[in-house]
Amino acid sequence: MSTKEIQDKIVENMAVWQRVEDASMASTSKAFAATTNPAIRAVMEIIQRDSLMHHRIQQLIVDSLRETISLSTDDLMEVWDIIEEHNKIEKKTIELANSSIDAIKGKGMVLQEYLLEYLLTDEKKHELLLDRLEGIKKGMYPGG
Repeated sequence: MSTKEIQDKIVENMAVWQRVEDASMASTSKAFAATTNPAIRAVMEIIQRDSLMHHRIQQLIVDSLRETISLSTDDLMEVWDIIEEHNKIEKKTIELANSSIDAIKGKGMVLQEYLLEYLLTDEKKHELLLDRLEGIKKGMYPGG
């Protein structure tokens, strides 16, 4: 496949995926409206917001194939101290989540454990995003 064909395929996939995310948002809205249970409503809201963000990132992927969107060492370096500080915050949230999970493990607090495990997974995702951004930075700026 040529680069153009690959790009066209990715754009096509993103369009389909965005429609799936739209369906996900509609479905979570229905579930949210059908219950007053705060735990179920929170889970549906989480999924809905994630679907909205996925839609936004899919569009960024499409846009990056149609126009130049760059990430330069200057872009990264001007905010790197802030990113490093934020990474410390993420590590603290992971510690807190792990400590909380350890405290309730085996105590029959299944809903709380379920929600804490979600939070831990999400915080680890944030840490991974920042770690991978650092990998990009190091690849672009070998001493940095």
